[in-house]
Amino acid sequence: MAIQIAVCGPAEASEAEHEQAREVGGLLARRGVVVICGGYGGVMAAAAAGARDAGGTAVGVLSRADREGANPDLTITIATGMGQARNAVIVDSADAVIVVGGSWGTLSEVALALRRGTIPVVCLGGWRVETADGHPAPDGPLYVSTAHEAVDAAMAGLTD
Repeated sequence: MAIQIAVCGPAEASEAEHEQAREVGGLLARRGVVVICGGYGGVMAAAAAGARDAGGTAVGVLSRADREGANPDLTITIATGMGQARNAVIVDSADAVIVVGGSWGTLSEVALALRRGTIPVVCLGGWRVETADGHPAPDGPLYVSTAHEAVDAAMAGLTD
């Protein structure tokens, strides 16, 4: 089976987040990874475009019950009608999660993935998960500074 990595982030992304997500999508696709995302704009659109440009596959797990508003760079769309609950489908379908930037929906994806406890969660900007005394949360996400670091960290242990 192909490795599947979720790329999560805000629908309203900054220019830097958009560029990082596009680079992440392309790097993953060049390694033969299927990119899973929420299927709409911002980070999701950029990751899908990066994957498409690199000849890869991008799957969008949509919150709506139809494909209206889905990103045209997606290879596959899955209309769930689940609203934000579709975030669980995204992270549960992934072998790892890369987060670019942050929004409330993105934070829910981080929490769901960490709660699962079996997959790496790599953050490129965005939310910082800390304990009440300001220390990094045990078993929390790995924080990186570049798209290459994010992809390398997410892929660690997934390939032989």
